[in-house]
Amino acid sequence: MRRLPPLGALRAFEAAARHLSFTRAAGELCVTQAAISHQVRQLEEWLGEPMFTRRGHALTLTRKGASYLAELSQAFDHIAAATGRVREAATGPLRITVLPSFASRWLLPRLPAFRARHPDVDLRVTSSLETWDGGEGFDAGIRSGLGRWPGLKADLVARESLSPVCSPALAKGPPMLVEPADLASVSLLHDQPRAAWSQWCRHANVTQDLSQGPVFNDSALVLQAAADGQGVALGRLTLAGDDLRKGRLVRLFDLVLPNDYSYWIVYPRLATQRPDLAAFRGWLLEEARQA
Repeated sequence: MRRLPPLGALRAFEAAARHLSFTRAAGELCVTQAAISHQVRQLEEWLGEPMFTRRGHALTLTRKGASYLAELSQAFDHIAAATGRVREAATGPLRITVLPSFASRWLLPRLPAFRARHPDVDLRVTSSLETWDGGEGFDAGIRSGLGRWPGLKADLVARESLSPVCSPALAKGPPMLVEPADLASVSLLHDQPRAAWSQWCRHANVTQDLSQGPVFNDSALVLQAAADGQGVALGRLTLAGDDLRKGRLVRLFDLVLPNDYSYWIVYPRLATQRPDLAAFRGWLLEEARQA
């Protein structure tokens, strides 16, 4: 006979440990923060060990708590995968959440190739800036980050770098844009965070003030404004790749600023047992290598 803690307490602990937040765990499980706190305390009493170190509202896992989370997350992954197989989840739609900029500038132009190769996959794509932690609603996500999503597997799709880009007409001048300092004479288009231009200027040894110009909350909007001749964007070269190849945008200088944040496909560890997700992941990574 298995001697198991209360399963509700296990779910509460796993969610709280993954988020390092009782509040976010409560939101994921649709209960109150007090309920999460009570269930975690119940588990700690059952185990006879503290799972968290609490300093005010800040949570950190104890050594045993971190070890328990790793194995517990794998156990929940196995349960989710087994449940999916019983419910024949693989025959349902494949739901992918994608950053809006990556969806519009990179993924959408390539989706016809995926549909031609896998016409049987019922793919549903949702663009969203919100974080995704592997919860219900989606089967996988394409996100920008450092490759660390607790409880999820992450495969690198593409590394990102930044370089000034603009329309061919704007590049021809006037004014002539021959060296980085010349950017002070044109309108600059800013992505968020706005500090990216300042970082590039330091990288290029430019001392002029390049803070002028409109700010957009989405990288795709910045690139579209640049292609329309509205100014010079510090373009994300992965997203700008198709526009550069087709001549809608041109790079002004060879100087490139590496970006720590890359693009990743993230999904629960056992999710690739779904044939449709395995097919999408394989196709996505192949397309990224070719691009």
